[in-house]
Amino acid sequence: MSEVVQKSKLAKQAAQMMGNLSTEQKNAALLLMANALVTEQQAIIDANAKDLQRGKDAGTSTSLLDRLALNESRIQAMAEGLRQIAELPDPIGDTLESFDRPNGLRISKIRVPLGVIGIIYEARPNVTVDAAGLCLKTGNAVVLRGGSSALFSNEKIIQVLHGALSRSAIPVDALQLILSADRSSVDEMLKLNGLIDVLIPRGGHSLIQNVVNNASVPVIETGAGVCHTFIDESAQLDMAIRIAVNAKAQRPSVCNSMETMLVHEAFAAQHLAALADAFQAVQVELRGDERARDLVPSMHIAEAVDWETEYGDYILSVKVVKDLDEAFAHIHNYGTKHSECIVTEQPAHAERFLQEVDAAAVYHNASTRFTDGFEFGFGAEIGISTQKLHARGPMGLHALTSTKYRIYGSGQIRE
Repeated sequence: MSEVVQKSKLAKQAAQMMGNLSTEQKNAALLLMANALVTEQQAIIDANAKDLQRGKDAGTSTSLLDRLALNESRIQAMAEGLRQIAELPDPIGDTLESFDRPNGLRISKIRVPLGVIGIIYEARPNVTVDAAGLCLKTGNAVVLRGGSSALFSNEKIIQVLHGALSRSAIPVDALQLILSADRSSVDEMLKLNGLIDVLIPRGGHSLIQNVVNNASVPVIETGAGVCHTFIDESAQLDMAIRIAVNAKAQRPSVCNSMETMLVHEAFAAQHLAALADAFQAVQVELRGDERARDLVPSMHIAEAVDWETEYGDYILSVKVVKDLDEAFAHIHNYGTKHSECIVTEQPAHAERFLQEVDAAAVYHNASTRFTDGFEFGFGAEIGISTQKLHARGPMGLHALTSTKYRIYGSGQIRE
């Protein structure tokens, strides 16, 4: 029996027990997990250092190493995320609707766990903690398959969390980590119908498309983030610079960072040079279209592929557009339905943008970097869904539930 099948079977057995746990029992386990992360943070950092060294030796980019790196501050944030999840209302058992039928049947619809959730992800070891917390809070078991680049980090984190769970009411087997770095372990998870109830991929475009295209297990699709910021003619220069620089450079390796800046031609004529200077100050390489390069000749030439590229790095595509409609057309053609922003002082333009742009999160005068479960008050997130079925946007507790109908009768039969 393979590691994937063995651990998925253990998770399936544990999932049957999870539905009987009280909110208090689940919250107590989460707090034990949070405290254990802090207590064992040096051991986690030491394990992470092995992954970082392997990454450096392999020539991994600076931005990807940043996604991988753990320090005391990031571990504290992971622990705080678990504490916030513990404080959130437990959705399991909530009655969504209740009604009576003319024949006397009483029908209610309640939230229930999904069962066993498989999560396939890359690089970021904080996902291990976020996923564990959200899945366990909602009464689900979880099978994690992280990227090989974070193997030492993830293994140590799971050891720490297992130690905490062993002192709680949650069965240790409800949290599983696949240690095999072989591609076949991913392929095997995609076909485990009957053991895994739903798969959630988190990572780059190729990983997500592999899961979506080849899984027979149901998939909640998280998407790549080719995110745009459109700076309208009426935008305030200082605000536009703050938002755009933050959206690109605050943490360029994550999926909600800006990859393309669209600038209204009138604003560009006056202020594109100032925007370029601001990006140069934070060492962002600009790749512009012909009109942008006419105004700022130091920009590199933007090729066709740039408009559809999620750089995850200190690189930004820049396009000058005639008006709001041209900005809409570009976002429609190249956006990944993740996060889009307009910077404008025209309320009518803002409302059109918020209404007409098809994305999981649309912003007026705020950085796309806020598309995040923690920032939305969810405690953490399991991913950011760019599909339209079941869940969309940052996925917190409610996204990890299904529903069940309870029907109460008094002897009714169907004629």
